[in-house]
Amino acid sequence: MPLITEAISSYIFYEIAALLVLAAAVGFVGLLLRQPLIVSFIAVGILAGPSVLNVAQSDEYIDLLAELGIAVLLFLVGLKLDLKLIRTLGPVALMTGLGQVAFTTIFGFLIGLALGLDAVTSFYVAVALTFSSTIIIVKLLSDKREIDSLHGRIALGFLIVQDLVVVFAMIVLSAIGIGAQGDAALTDILEVFGYGLAMLVAVGLFIRYLANPLVERLSRAPELLLSFAIGWAALLAALGHYFGFGKELGGLLAGVSLASTPFREAIAARLSSLRDFLLLFFFIALGASLDLSVLGASLVAAIVFSLFVLIGNPLIVLIIMRAMGYRKRTGFLAGLTVAQISEFSLIFMAMGVSIGHVAAEALGLVTLVGLITIAASTYMITYSHQLYARLEPMLRVFNRRSGQPDEEAGISEAHRYDVLIFGLGRYGLAIARQLRAAGQRVYGVDFDPIAVRYARAQGFDVVYGDATDPEFVAHLPLEGAAWAVSAVPEHDTGVTHEDPRLSLIHSLRELKFTGRIAVSAHHDDAAEEMEAAGADLVLMPFRDAASQAAALIATDAPPPAPLEPADPEGQKEFAP
Repeated sequence: MPLITEAISSYIFYEIAALLVLAAAVGFVGLLLRQPLIVSFIAVGILAGPSVLNVAQSDEYIDLLAELGIAVLLFLVGLKLDLKLIRTLGPVALMTGLGQVAFTTIFGFLIGLALGLDAVTSFYVAVALTFSSTIIIVKLLSDKREIDSLHGRIALGFLIVQDLVVVFAMIVLSAIGIGAQGDAALTDILEVFGYGLAMLVAVGLFIRYLANPLVERLSRAPELLLSFAIGWAALLAALGHYFGFGKELGGLLAGVSLASTPFREAIAARLSSLRDFLLLFFFIALGASLDLSVLGASLVAAIVFSLFVLIGNPLIVLIIMRAMGYRKRTGFLAGLTVAQISEFSLIFMAMGVSIGHVAAEALGLVTLVGLITIAASTYMITYSHQLYARLEPMLRVFNRRSGQPDEEAGISEAHRYDVLIFGLGRYGLAIARQLRAAGQRVYGVDFDPIAVRYARAQGFDVVYGDATDPEFVAHLPLEGAAWAVSAVPEHDTGVTHEDPRLSLIHSLRELKFTGRIAVSAHHDDAAEEMEAAGADLVLMPFRDAASQAAALIATDAPPPAPLEPADPEGQKEFAP
C-alpha cells in the first residue's frame, strides 16, 4: 500500500484518476444502499484523506475544482430564483419556510448552549441546521413521481424561501468577514457594499435588456449555450471575489441574471451533471480535512442535533400546515422533506471557519450531522407512505380543519395535459393544431427557440428543452397525459447527438409513463427500430399523407381547411 500511495502522489493525473475510481466504487456502494451522492462523496473524502488512505494530497488542485463546483452550485440555485416565481409564492410556502427557519434557529441555538457550545458556535450551528438540500429533495420526489403532488409543490415553495435565507446569510457573513480582516475599517465595508450595489444594477440591466436576446441567440448552438453558462458563472464568481463579497454571491447573481429567461430549465439540466462532478472535489476536500478522532468526540452532540433535525423540523412544518388548514398527511409528507441539512450548511460553516468565528471542530460536528440526517431522511422520504401508515394513529391531532385541497388532488386540472408533443416544426405543430381543434390540451417541447417563440404566439403552452436529456423529461407535466408524441426529425439534434426518439422512449419508460408513446419515422427500418424500443404507435408522415391524399382523390372529397395561418420562414421539419 505505501508503494501504491507513493506512485499515486508522484503525478497529479494519477491522483485524480485514483480519486475518481474511488468515488465510482464508493458511489456504487451508496447506490446499493440507496444513499444520495453527498454521503458517498464525503465518505470518499474520509477514505482518501490522511486518516485512511492518504491519497488526496494535491490540495491546491482539489480546492480549485471545489471552488468552481461551489460557483456552479450557487449559479444553479440562482437559476431557480425566478423573480416572477418568488412574487407568486403562496402563503403556505412563505409561512412554512420562515416558520421552520425561525424554529430551527431558536431551538438549535438553545440546544447548542445546553450541550456546552459557546454562543457564537451555537448560533452558527443553529443557522446551518435550517438549510435543507434542494438537490436531494427534488431528486427523491422526482424518482417517486411526487414532484407535482400537493406536498411536492409546497416543499418546493418553502425550499425557495430557504434559498432566499441562504442568500441573506451569505451576504451577512461576507460583510462580517470583511470587518474581521485585520484593520479593515467601516469605509472598506461600505466600499464593498458599493461594489455589490453596482453589480446588482449591472445584473438588473443585463436582465432587462440583454439576457433574453443573448441567450436565445446562443441557444441555437447548444454546446455554446452550455459554455456560456459555465463562463458566465465563473466570471461573476471571480468578480464577486475580486470586489470582496465572495465567489458564492457572484455565482448566485449569475444564476439570477438568467432565471427569467425561457431557457433556464435547459441550462439547469445540462449543468446538473457538471455540478455533481465538481462538487465531488468539494466533499473530497471536506472529508479529507476531517479528523476522525474529533468526529468521535462530537458524536453525542451530533446525535442530539440529528434527532432535532429529523424530528423537530418535520414537526414544525406539520404544526404550521395544520394551523393553515391542511390535513395531517399533506403536512407529514411535506415535513419529511426538511428532515436533513444540505450542502449549503457545510459551505456556511466553512465560511465561518475561514472568517475565524468558529473552530474546525464545529465544521466537523455539522458534517457528522449532515451524514446522519441525509442518510436517515433518504429512507424516510423514500418510504414516506409506509412511515405515515405506521405513525398515523399518533398524528390524529394534526387532522385537517377545512378549506384546503386534499393530497390526492395532485396536479390541478389547469396544469394537466392530454398530449405532449416533442418537436414543433411544420409536422409537429400541425398535429398540435389538429389536436387542439379536437378539444385536446397540448403541451409542446422544442429545442429550437424560433419554433418555441412561434408556437407560443399561436397560443400553445411550450417549453424550450432537449428530448435527449432524461432529467429535463422527468420535470415535464407527464402525469395524466394520454400520449407523448415525438415529431422531431431523424437527423441528429442536441448536444449528445443521440437519436432523440430513442432517448425519449427510454426516458419515458424509465419514468414509468402511464400514457402511450407515438414517434415519427420516414423509413421502414427506423419504424421497426422504434417499435422494438417500445413505441406504441409509429407515424409515417409521407405514407400517412399519401394514404389521405389517395382517399381524397378516390372519394372526390374536398381537402380539409387549414386551421391556422401559413407557417413562417424557418419552420422547416426536415434538414435541407
